[in-house]
Amino acid sequence: MTSHPKKSWRSAEARAALLFLAPGLSVVGVFFLIPVASAFLLAFTDFDIYALADAHNVRIVGLSNFAGLLKNPVFWTALRNTLFFVLVGGPLTVLVSLSAALLLDAKTARWKGFFRTVYFAPFVTTLVAVATVFRFLYHPRFGLLNQFLRVLHVPAVDWLGDPRWAMPAIVILAVWKNFGYNMIVFIAGLQNIPESLYEAARLDGAGAWRRFRHITVPMLAPTFLFVGVITMIGYFQLFAEPYVMTRGGPLNATLSMALFMYQQGFRWWNMGYSAAIAFCLFLLILSATIVQFLLQRTRRA
Repeated sequence: MTSHPKKSWRSAEARAALLFLAPGLSVVGVFFLIPVASAFLLAFTDFDIYALADAHNVRIVGLSNFAGLLKNPVFWTALRNTLFFVLVGGPLTVLVSLSAALLLDAKTARWKGFFRTVYFAPFVTTLVAVATVFRFLYHPRFGLLNQFLRVLHVPAVDWLGDPRWAMPAIVILAVWKNFGYNMIVFIAGLQNIPESLYEAARLDGAGAWRRFRHITVPMLAPTFLFVGVITMIGYFQLFAEPYVMTRGGPLNATLSMALFMYQQGFRWWNMGYSAAIAFCLFLLILSATIVQFLLQRTRRA
């Protein structure tokens, strides 16, 4: 008996698809799946600098690394700082991005292309360079920001040396650095909203606030979800800003989960302990992402 022509055509199509996907899947497997699996296994060992010389020095410690994290007050400090950065900096970045998008998308706005380029420029600038510049701007004596405060007869602030102001200073940097990308995404979302909806709302007597609340916000729901998830994932991985500007100080006031993981892994060579921190950070990001998707589904329902 001969095989059905449609089935043979589908099998040939499947083989061709696998052939084209094989290089990409191989790269993902070698550079993503295998390292992730290795890091997960590493979290249950005491892998350190001695294990680099001889693999026989590695011991399976089970959940000891995770138990040690729960008992470590520095871990809870890093977690608290990271959550502060995400819960304060994330919504603030989204708010600034949406405000800039609304201003540039307005029909009365001039020089739209120029301002879009200017606002987007910080996002494509090297983060280390931006952090270095802001470090000088925050200088307690010669910084431009404190010079401006002196003009207003406001006492100078030790932005990066005071534990109360160090993390807010990094939040300001992050908002300025990242809002440009989100702004472009919001502009694309605004341009997909049918103008007929706004015209109908104007005919019904709806003001600008009601049009924004009942048309713009609901129509931007998918955009809000994308921007929120991308911003949240990026902010949970806070590293370069405190590493360049404060090294996690003062008094661990800017120590993030990623920076704590780096210190344990590459300063003290506690690779197993560091892998456990990475796994906790992964679970935290995954949980927060699932919560955002569930909230979005609830709003749609």
